[in-house]
Amino acid sequence: MKIQAEALLFDNDGTLVSSLESVYRCWTRWAREYGITAEEFARVELHGRPAAEIAADLLPPEQVPGAVARIEELEVSDVAGGVRLLPGTRELLESLPADRWAVVTSATRVLAEARLAEVGIRPGLLIAADDITRGKPDPEPYLLAAEKLGAAPARCVVFEDAPAGLQAGRAAGMTTVALATTHAAAELSADVLVKDLSAVSAQATSGAVEITVAG
Repeated sequence: MKIQAEALLFDNDGTLVSSLESVYRCWTRWAREYGITAEEFARVELHGRPAAEIAADLLPPEQVPGAVARIEELEVSDVAGGVRLLPGTRELLESLPADRWAVVTSATRVLAEARLAEVGIRPGLLIAADDITRGKPDPEPYLLAAEKLGAAPARCVVFEDAPAGLQAGRAAGMTTVALATTHAAAELSADVLVKDLSAVSAQATSGAVEITVAG
């Protein structure tokens, strides 16, 4: 399968890199510190959502700002050795012009930059939780990335591993590619489903990118 695109937009954790062990380690410690029971914690979807929204689901409003700062502190301190590249990531990104792709993450900028730097990825454009008012599954993060890259939303391809992110991509009117890296295929609704980015290659053309998806 071939897809013509003006821009490729990548979620980070679970798509480009994996830091799931670090995420659960840090959030479990955070929950204990704030007296959140295992049952309460288990009911909240962690993956693909901004920390502020997760904290707001679990804590009174007055506690949320401090709680968000605390989870960022815990996660940033856990980056060293807690992040690894997923298959196909480096090869795909190195084949792309810097102005034709972006990372669009629900993490804060400080945390996202720390995780990417740990594996040697430096995107030309990073859209983080600090840059938006409504996180995934709202389309705002992906629409902002398209705007910054000067690309039409309908000509953008979103790569995501989480249902919330795929919903955001669809709501933005973009082509969606789901990676079955953290969720079962049955949980993912997308235009294309792949195991990971090793199934995707790209060739830059004049003002565009041709994506080939191995099937």
